[in-house]
Amino acid sequence: MSAVKHAKSYVEDVEFYAEDAGRADLEYLAKMVEAVIAAGATVVNIPDTNGYCLPDQYGAKIKFLKENVKNIDQAIISAHCHNDLGLATANSIAAVQNGARQVECTINGIGERAGNTSLEEVAMILKVHNQVFGGLTSNINSQMFTYISRKVSEMMNMPVQPNKAIVGRNAFAHSSGIHQDGFLKHRETYEIIRPEDVGLLEADIILTARSGRHALKHHLERLGYQLEKEELALTYQRFLVLADAKKDICDEDLVTLVTSRQG
Repeated sequence: MSAVKHAKSYVEDVEFYAEDAGRADLEYLAKMVEAVIAAGATVVNIPDTNGYCLPDQYGAKIKFLKENVKNIDQAIISAHCHNDLGLATANSIAAVQNGARQVECTINGIGERAGNTSLEEVAMILKVHNQVFGGLTSNINSQMFTYISRKVSEMMNMPVQPNKAIVGRNAFAHSSGIHQDGFLKHRETYEIIRPEDVGLLEADIILTARSGRHALKHHLERLGYQLEKEELALTYQRFLVLADAKKDICDEDLVTLVTSRQG
C-alpha cells in the first residue's frame, strides 16, 4: 500500500498487480484489492501468472472481486493471463464476461514461457460476439493485424505458427474439398471472420490432392481458362495425379495441365 501511495504522489493513474493471483486465496485477495484501491490504485491487475486457472475458475475470481470488494467501482479490473495450458485467451474472455474492463495482451501472443494472451484473438472475439458482450468494443483497428503480426515476427525473429488463429498463414486457407466447395458457393459457410477485417485481401483456396473439381475450376477460371464439363473432368483426373506427386500446386502447373492437353 505504501508503494501505491508513493506512486500516487507522482501520477494519477496507478496500476497495482497481485503476482500469482490465479492461485491466491480469494478472501485475502479481496482484502488486498480493497486496500490498494483505498490507497489510490486506479487499476487492479489480477494475473494468472503461471497459466494455472481454468476459464470458469478465473472468471469466478473476477466475479468474486466485483461482488465483494466494496470500493471496486473506483478501479478497473485488469486481466493478465499466461498461456502455459493454452488458456490465456479463454481466461481473458472469461474475465471480461465477469467484469474486467482491461486485458493485458500481446501481438501474436508472445511472452514469458508459453506466451501471453493474444491481442488479435481478444479483439476479434469481441467483434464476432459483440452482442454477447453487450456492445463492448476495443476500438482497435483490426485491419492492421496481419501487417503488425508479420512486423513483430520479423523484428523478433519469432515465426508465427501456420495455424495460429487470426494471423497464421493457414487461418484463411481452405484445402479440404468439401470446405472449398462450400466456401466458393457461400463464403460464410466456413468464414466467421472476413480476411479483409484483419488486413488480408482474400481467403486462399489451396490446391491439394484433397481438393475437388470446384476448387480446380475456380483457379482455372482465375487464370482465364473456361473448360467444358467433360474437359474439366479429364483435367481433374490429371490434376489428382500431379497433386499426389507434388505437394504445392502453383499457377504454372495449372497452365501446363491445360495447355499440354490442348497441344
